[in-house]
Amino acid sequence: MKCEFGLRVLCASVVLFGLLVETDAGERSKVSIRSSADGTKQPSYVILPEGFDPSGEAVPLLVSLHSWSANLEQRNEPLENLAEQRGWIYLFPNFRGRNDNPAACGSELAQQDILDAVEWAKRRYPIDARRIYLTGSSGGGHMTMLMVGRHPNVWAAASAWVGISDLAAWHKKHVGSNYGNMMEAACGGAPGSSEAVDEQYRKRSPLIYLHRAADVPLDIAAGVHDGYTGSVPTRHSLEAFNEVAKAAKATRITEDEIKQISRRDGRLEKPLPSDQVDDASLDREIHLRRTAGKCRVTIFEGGHEGIATAAIEWLARHKKED
Repeated sequence: MKCEFGLRVLCASVVLFGLLVETDAGERSKVSIRSSADGTKQPSYVILPEGFDPSGEAVPLLVSLHSWSANLEQRNEPLENLAEQRGWIYLFPNFRGRNDNPAACGSELAQQDILDAVEWAKRRYPIDARRIYLTGSSGGGHMTMLMVGRHPNVWAAASAWVGISDLAAWHKKHVGSNYGNMMEAACGGAPGSSEAVDEQYRKRSPLIYLHRAADVPLDIAAGVHDGYTGSVPTRHSLEAFNEVAKAAKATRITEDEIKQISRRDGRLEKPLPSDQVDDASLDREIHLRRTAGKCRVTIFEGGHEGIATAAIEWLARHKKED
């Protein structure tokens, strides 16, 4: 059998609810995983690397998360191809699909779906538990930061691109628009409607949990033009970094610096040496780069986008200690 990229494949058998399912190396195979939270069957895609040996050595697992308005049918073929080249297993869960209903949008159910998908993969394949990685862009960046804050012990490293860190603040930008309407459907109304609604916006926002992520190698990145040509202002990434920096007792980005870089075509008036580095994996001009403990934030020349080569390079350099 050949996969869609024309690669030779190797079949690995897994058992799902008493049924034997053939998962082909190199192919994108849909699987059904029972939720440990509500018992429903939740879909994911898995791609095994070419030549994968189910009885061989343990390999890294890359968990990739879809964007805000998408579901598991979304593709990130550059990321899939880079995972394939490194021999990583690629896992793409649905986590309740589009963020337009209470079960999605960072809910406890959506979080558990991701954890269940990781456990499913660990039960069926030789996964290197020291190298379980997480990444996503936009809504996937939101969920990446949320999962790192809520479940920091799972991940060897994470890479979050143009993610939303504060849902109430993002609603303010998009009130009356499709994104605003989706948040209201997920959270039960607009911020300020009731204490219960406000609590939904709060508990689904990564910002309140990221102090727990100080020991996770978390890369946060955003294009400087996002918020103008795209939907998520860079402030979301910068404030997320500051929460980790505060927990790590490291230097935070100042409010003046946030305002400078958040302007249209934003630039720092007094960039630090770290803000002027080159990064071949990113291959973009860097306008701000700071580190705090194991966390890094980058504001680069670009918009609302994720860059697969930079995400993979960051993840690949990290693994948990034995």
